[in-house]
Amino acid sequence: MGTEHTSTSDLWAGVDVGTQSLRVLLADDHGVVVGRGAGRLDSHRSGPVHEQDPEQWWQVLGQASREALANAEWTHPQPARLVRGLAICGTSGTFLLASDTAAPAKPLTPALMYDDGRAADDWTGPGQPSWPRAKLAWLAEHGSAPVRAGLTAGRVRLEHCPDFLAARLVGHPVATDWSHALKTGYDPAGQAWPAMSPVPSGVLPDVVRPGTLLGRIDAYGAAHTGFAAGTPVRAGMTDGCAAQIAAGALTLGSWNAVLGTTLVLKGVTEHRLNDPAGAVYSHRHPDHGWLPGGASSVGAGTLALRFPGANRARRDAAAARFEPAGGIVYPLTGRGERFPFVRPDAEAFEAGAFVDDDERYAATLQAVAYVEKLAYAHMRRIGARIDGPHYITGGGTRSRYWCQLRADVLGHELVLPANAEPAFGMAVLAAAGDDPLVTAAGRMIRPGTVVAPRPGATARFTHAYANFLDALVERDWIDAALADYAKNIPLVVTNGGVA
Repeated sequence: MGTEHTSTSDLWAGVDVGTQSLRVLLADDHGVVVGRGAGRLDSHRSGPVHEQDPEQWWQVLGQASREALANAEWTHPQPARLVRGLAICGTSGTFLLASDTAAPAKPLTPALMYDDGRAADDWTGPGQPSWPRAKLAWLAEHGSAPVRAGLTAGRVRLEHCPDFLAARLVGHPVATDWSHALKTGYDPAGQAWPAMSPVPSGVLPDVVRPGTLLGRIDAYGAAHTGFAAGTPVRAGMTDGCAAQIAAGALTLGSWNAVLGTTLVLKGVTEHRLNDPAGAVYSHRHPDHGWLPGGASSVGAGTLALRFPGANRARRDAAAARFEPAGGIVYPLTGRGERFPFVRPDAEAFEAGAFVDDDERYAATLQAVAYVEKLAYAHMRRIGARIDGPHYITGGGTRSRYWCQLRADVLGHELVLPANAEPAFGMAVLAAAGDDPLVTAAGRMIRPGTVVAPRPGATARFTHAYANFLDALVERDWIDAALADYAKNIPLVVTNGGVA
C-alpha cells in the first residue's frame, strides 16, 4: 500500500456505502491513503422493488472499519487515536423509516434504494418517482399498518443511509446534510423543507451543511468499529458529490465526468442553473455556489450488454481503425434517457451500416463521447462555464483508448485524478469540517494524469458528431436549436493550443 508512516499526522476516515459494498478509507493530512477496509452488501430486487437491510450496513461498517485500522501502515500503536474525523456518503435517494423512540434507532422499513420504482404508477408530484419524496407518499398509503400509523402520528423518522449509520455511531438522532436531502424534496436555495402532505414535518430530519459536526462516537460505536470514543462524525454528501470532491472538481468551471455503468456529469457554477428541460439538478456547494449535474443512461454498462465477453483490449485496438465509424448508435442501457435530454420513451438505436462488430464497437465508444460533448453543450447553453479542468473518473477510465477518444471528441484536456474514490472524498470533507472545503482539498488532493487531444483529432470527428445530433433531431429527442448550438459551440483552448 506504500511506505510505512512514522509521523503522528492526523488521520481522516471516509465511508462510502454503495450498492454492492461498503468501503472505509483512512488518509493522512497530506492525502496519503494509509488504510482500507471493505465488505460486501446484499440487495433484494423484485420487479420495481429494490431494498437493502440497514442492519447489514451497520455490521459491515464495523468489519470494514476494523479492517482499515488493522491494515493501517502506521507505526503508532493505536492508529484509531489519530483519527480526527469521519464522514459518510451513500447512494443518492436511499432511505428508510426508523423509530423515533428507540436508541439505537430501530428500522421500521427496509432501506428503499435509489432506483426503487414502487411509486412509479402513483406519483404525479415534483421530481422523479424513484426519489424519496415519491416513495414516502407511497409508504403513507401502502406501507404496513405500523408504518402508516407512525407516519400519520409523526412517530417515525426518515433517515438517509449516512444518517442511520451516523446516528448509530454517536448514539442519538442526527441531522442530514443538504446533499442527501435534495431528492427527498429539500429546497437548497430556500434551505427549508416544503409541505409534504400527508407526511407531518416532524418525520423529516433537520438539515445542515456538509462537514457540520453531527456528534462524537460513543462507547457503543467505538466498541463496534474500533474508532476511538469521542471521534467527531461530520455530515457527508452523496456518492456522486463525494467522487467530485475526490477528483478535485470544486472550483468554478471545473467538471467531473463519471463513466461507470452510466455517464454522470457534475460541475461547479456560481448560480443555480435553471434547466427548462428538467435534465439538470443542482446540489449546493459546501463553500459557495452550486454543483449542477445530470445522469445519462448511456455508459460503460452498454458494452457488457452489446458485446458480452468481449476482449476489451483487442476491441479497443480494433476500434482505432474506425475514427469515425461509418454508422451511428445511441447505446442506452435500458429504456428512457434522463440527460442531457429527458425522453422516458427513448430506446437504443442504430443507423447506417457497419462492416463488422469492431466498427460497431467503435461507434458505441464514440457515441458515449458524443453524449458527453452534448451534455457539456447543454450545460453551457443554460449558463454554465465549461472552461475549467475536466476530470474523468469511473470504471470506464480503465480503457486508456476510451480516455484518449473522449479527449479527442471533446477537444479538451482530461485529467485522471490520483484518487477518485468516494470514500477518499469523504475523508477530505471530514478534514475540512467547518472550514472551506477547497482548503482541505488543496492540501490533500494530488495532481492527476493529463490526457490531451491529439492534433487534428477533434476536427476528424466534427462531421460524425453533427450526423449524430441530426439523428437525435429526426427522432424529436432534441430540438434543432440545441443541435445547432452544439455543432457551433466554440472549441476550447488547451495547453496545446486550439483543438
